[in-house]
Order: sequence, then structure tokens, then C-alpha cells
Amino acid sequence: MREMKSIMERKIPVGDGLHLHAVEAGEGPLLLMIHGFPGLAWSWRHQMLPFAAAGFRAVAIDSLGYGGSDRPLDPALYASDRMQAYLLALLDHYGADRAVVIGQDFGAQYAWNLAVRAPGRVRALVATIPYDYDLAGRALLGAAERLPPGAPARPDMASPDHRPSERFAAMAKAHFVHFHYFQTVGPADRELGGALADYLRRSFHALSAAGDLWAWKALPSEGTGYLDALPPAPPLPWPWLSEAEFAAFVARYDHADPARRMIGGLNSYRTADRNWEIGRAWADADVTVPTLMLLGAADPSFAFFPDWEDRLRRRVPGLAGIVAVEGAGHLVQQEKPEAFNAAVLDFLGGL
Repeated sequence: MREMKSIMERKIPVGDGLHLHAVEAGEGPLLLMIHGFPGLAWSWRHQMLPFAAAGFRAVAIDSLGYGGSDRPLDPALYASDRMQAYLLALLDHYGADRAVVIGQDFGAQYAWNLAVRAPGRVRALVATIPYDYDLAGRALLGAAERLPPGAPARPDMASPDHRPSERFAAMAKAHFVHFHYFQTVGPADRELGGALADYLRRSFHALSAAGDLWAWKALPSEGTGYLDALPPAPPLPWPWLSEAEFAAFVARYDHADPARRMIGGLNSYRTADRNWEIGRAWADADVTVPTLMLLGAADPSFAFFPDWEDRLRRRVPGLAGIVAVEGAGHLVQQEKPEAFNAAVLDFLGGL
């Protein structure tokens, strides 16, 4: 363990012979922050010290396959049951019976699952995407299938009907979509791992309030890579990302084995079918822990989530509020950190 000003770093054993890299600051009740793709513990750089100053032990992790954490190639190690076990091992490591859990993108998927499947370990939840709309979800519709037997897969992001990979393939008949492209091991690994900085720059901008994530709809699946589908990004710095901050992302993603540079994110997509099967047992469970839905008002990913708010209010009886941060996209905690932090601390202050 080494100290960086008032932030500490450590590698934590979490089972399966694996270790996760964590950064932490402060003392008090545990507050765990989980990033998505593309992201890292570094994605929470604006939250660490403010949350520590508010009286929490603020911990941000590099999820499995990212940054300073171990990067196994086997997709099975990234399935939701294993990810939950790793998160519970983290709580145990810190001696926390319960924790405040904040999740963004895939990190929100893990956080929602933890709140549903181990509610006694979650003091409160903050999520930036809706419950059960992740790549393995059922859109808060429950476990029962709705389409008649033999009906073809529809191009739905989340549904109780058909495996995710079948739905992604249905989307890909109309246009390129990265969910489908990422399912096959090899092409995306080589493409993105071989253009690390270019991919991260384009992806960050496309996901932000100023970007155009949906440019892929103009391109066919055949012969298209993800860099073809992501528009070029303007030069740095941007209002929310400096050149030095971006360089830190690139350095932390880099790996001597190009196949492991993006493996955390890619394997998160490749577990979609397995997670959908695992999730069946909880598909009719509601979220009872105190919950704040905290999103970027211009998050482009919400075009995937029809009727999300009505469904969320019905299925999350613990919902304390929905806060949409103006001027922020999918990377809300980085794009508008002051507003994000204020909303989180206001929510936690009311517990």
C-alpha cells in the first residue's frame, strides 16, 4: 500500500485467485464507487476527497479486467454471480457489514444487482442507469416471457424474451451496434487494443453531452468496426477533461498484452447471456434499499430505455428521488462533478 497525498492504493484479494485495485480516502462508513466502460477508479477522481471530507471511507475500484486489477481472459469470471462475490469480498475486506454503493454504466448494473441480491449489505444505492436495463436485464418487466413461443427476437436492449445475444443480432440486421460486434472474441480486442488512445478519446466524447453516440445507425454491421462508428473527437482539453487526465486513463488502460487492454469492458458484454440466465431468479424482485437515480440529462444511452421512469417508480419502492444533471451525458460524475457530488451528499444526508 502506498500513499498519494491523502489517497491510498491497495490490491485486495477477492477470490478465484484474483485481486482488485482500490483507491481510498477518509475514515467512516464505507462508500464504494464502481465504474463502467470505458472507465476506471480514476473516473471517480472528483468524488474521492469530497466524499471523504463528508465523513465516509471513500473507495473506488478498478473493476476486474481494468487498470491495476487483474485482467483474466476467461469471460466466465466476469459473470454477475462472480462480480457480486468479488464486491462482497471487498466489503468483507473493509470490515463493512453494509456500504453505500454508487455505480455508473456497468458499475450501476453491479450495484443494482448487489442491492437486489444482497440487500442486507447495501446501506444505500446511487445509480446512473435504470435497474434491469443492463445488457442482461428484462426492462423491469419480470421473468415471464411476453412473446408467443417461436416469435423472432426483437431488437430490444432489455427484455424477458430471448437471450441478449439474439436481440443484439436482431439490432445488427438494421445497422452496426457494438453490443453485437463485441460478442465475438478477437475483432474488437484487436481493433480497440491497437488504437487505445484514439478509441478512448472517441468513446468519451461520444458518451458525453456534446457527443454523437448514435452515429452508428448510419452504418451497416458488415465490414464495420467500432472506430468506424465513433465520430472523431475534438482535440483536448475539453471543459471536463484535461490532457493530463486523459493521459492518465490511457496509461492505466495500457497493458503489455494488447488482448487485455480492453478485456474488462469486452467481457462484460460477453457475459450478457449468462447474466440474463442468472438474473431470472431475481427478475420479479423489487429494490427496497434507499435509492437515488442520478443521471446526466443528456445521457445518450437513455434512448435504449423506453418507459424507464414509470417502470422504475413501480419497481423501486426504495426510490428517494430522480435527479437529472443538466449539461451532463453518460459520464455524469466527471462532466458535472459538483452537481453530482452535491446530489449524492444531499441524498445521504437524508438517510
